[in-house]
Amino acid sequence: MASQYSQQYAYRAQKSLGLVSGTPDYTPISGFESPEVAARTFAYSADGRLYAYALPTVVRIFQAEGAQLIQELPLPNIVDLSFSPRGTYLSTWERHAKLDDGAQHKNLRIFSVSTAEELIAFTQKSHDGWQIQYTISESHAVRLVSSEIQVFRPAEWSKGIADKLKVEGATSVSLSPGLNPSVAVFVAEKKGAPASIKVYGLSTLGAAPTCQKTFFKADRAQIKWNTLGTQVLIMTQTEVDNSNKSYYGETGLYLLSAAGNFDCRVTLDKEGPIHDFAWSPNSKEFGVVYGYMPAKTMLFDQRVRSLHDFGPGPHNFLSFNPQGRLVIVAGFGNLAGKLNIYDRRTLNKVATIDAPNTSHCEWSPDGRFIMTATLSPRLRVDNGIKIWHCTGPLIHVQNTEELYQTSWRPTSVDSVPAFPAQIPPAPAASESVKTLQETTQKPAAPKPAGAYRPPGARGLATPAIFKREDEGGLPTNGTGTPPRYRTPVPGAPGYNNNGAGSPYGGNGNNNGRRSVPGAPPPGSAPADGDKKNRKKKPKKEEGEGQQQQDGGRRGKKSAGPSGLSTPVVPDASDAAPEPATGPATVEPEQLAAAVGELGLDPVAKKARNLNKKLKAIEELKDKQKRGERLEATQLKKIEGEAEIRKELTALGVTA
Repeated sequence: MASQYSQQYAYRAQKSLGLVSGTPDYTPISGFESPEVAARTFAYSADGRLYAYALPTVVRIFQAEGAQLIQELPLPNIVDLSFSPRGTYLSTWERHAKLDDGAQHKNLRIFSVSTAEELIAFTQKSHDGWQIQYTISESHAVRLVSSEIQVFRPAEWSKGIADKLKVEGATSVSLSPGLNPSVAVFVAEKKGAPASIKVYGLSTLGAAPTCQKTFFKADRAQIKWNTLGTQVLIMTQTEVDNSNKSYYGETGLYLLSAAGNFDCRVTLDKEGPIHDFAWSPNSKEFGVVYGYMPAKTMLFDQRVRSLHDFGPGPHNFLSFNPQGRLVIVAGFGNLAGKLNIYDRRTLNKVATIDAPNTSHCEWSPDGRFIMTATLSPRLRVDNGIKIWHCTGPLIHVQNTEELYQTSWRPTSVDSVPAFPAQIPPAPAASESVKTLQETTQKPAAPKPAGAYRPPGARGLATPAIFKREDEGGLPTNGTGTPPRYRTPVPGAPGYNNNGAGSPYGGNGNNNGRRSVPGAPPPGSAPADGDKKNRKKKPKKEEGEGQQQQDGGRRGKKSAGPSGLSTPVVPDASDAAPEPATGPATVEPEQLAAAVGELGLDPVAKKARNLNKKLKAIEELKDKQKRGERLEATQLKKIEGEAEIRKELTALGVTA
């Protein structure tokens, strides 16, 4: 029963809202009725006990088990919801608006779930980071307001702020889990001052930080605590990559200990952005997906020592199951949507799942099932939910038009069966999968697209340089076209001395000409057909009449000046064609002499450049005489005229 209890999931679409039970039936929860109007959001409490959704005029709170209605709050225009960890309090957020009386709009409100009473309200203009952060026991609540960390006691909301700390320039704050909570505060880089991360103990907020680190190239940060709350990972990111290597800016990853006894940068051995990172539930290791495609996926311990390399591949997503036994390494978004599942104990691959167009991926609380979903507006076609077993088989399918949101019902790890030593087999698929298999014809196996290869590399065994790294190809390190297939630049070294493998002159003796397949080699005698085509046409005499275009046979007549027909005598040039001549050959000594005449010695070049500068200065002087306003740089050029003339004199040139 516990496994079935943990498998409930919720979904929200344009025309429907529902709760669905888990294995093996996947049937709608009895007693739950979908509202007639579209819901704006839904949320589970962290312990999975409560479920709530927001309609345009009301918020309803249910018991998740059995879908029994508990409270109905008449709150219009609610956009987002959030429960406290134990489900004692419900926070609501609506869009900030200007009130007619000029008062501040309290758009962030906190209610008691048991009494539906509003306990406190705040002004929160931004939707980003609007949630109140609670300790796991709900003894304290934290929020960031204009670089000030405010601490409240939820049992005494009416007393207001219990403690506070001002951190100049703070842009984000994260409260750790665990019995001794800490607060991580990030300060972004500004006006040349470096960015920083500081960790404070929640009970000693006014004291010095227990751990801090400064670094450059950080406009914003993503903060993730381990489950115990003893260590924190910070991924920093800039809006712009100054090296022009990445469209997404520069990224960095740092590990800090809450106790202050360890901090370091996570050194990654491949260039490129950090796509994803995640802690294992055991709090002793973490994984990182990084680098230009194909990206690398590495496993590190809590001292940033590398444990395992999963190899390169088209990946940008990493997730441990709640028991830490299985790991998903996948590629979503503009990647193919292939999920690779690994056993953490043996580090062997368990299964590969093809789930194209996936925009949401999540482990079930018991760690045996994976939910993938295609959501709108990321993609407006083929919206729906798929449930997979961790060994690969598809268990359940639910196709839903304009699906906006879905998630498993949270359940603590202690409330579900322990993950067995041997990975369990997959259960029988639901009726939805059987119906899908019966109504859908088996499609032909898709032809693998592979990487783009230029025409010269097609039709043969693919060279290693054109293979992806994960296919056994050579490492690219973010480079583009191999040098061999780049168009040579005139004047560059080797432009006229291409090697035998180059498409611009196969044997290196073609003087820079591109060889055309089927064409005769340069300088060779032309074929008979070429001789015929190269025959010169006879020149017309002055006063000669218009000849007919028939090849000049004897006895052919043409109209003369008197209009009488006279015989035409063929020209001697028509008797036999002139022999065709090959391309003119130039001796190396003649070529060197011609190049020497065109070249300039260094003194002449410098004198020419200085004269150009003088000419530009004269033009600026003319503008100045006409009353035109010159910029500071242009005035500085005029001031340098004397120095230029001195240089010309030193070269022996009169300006």
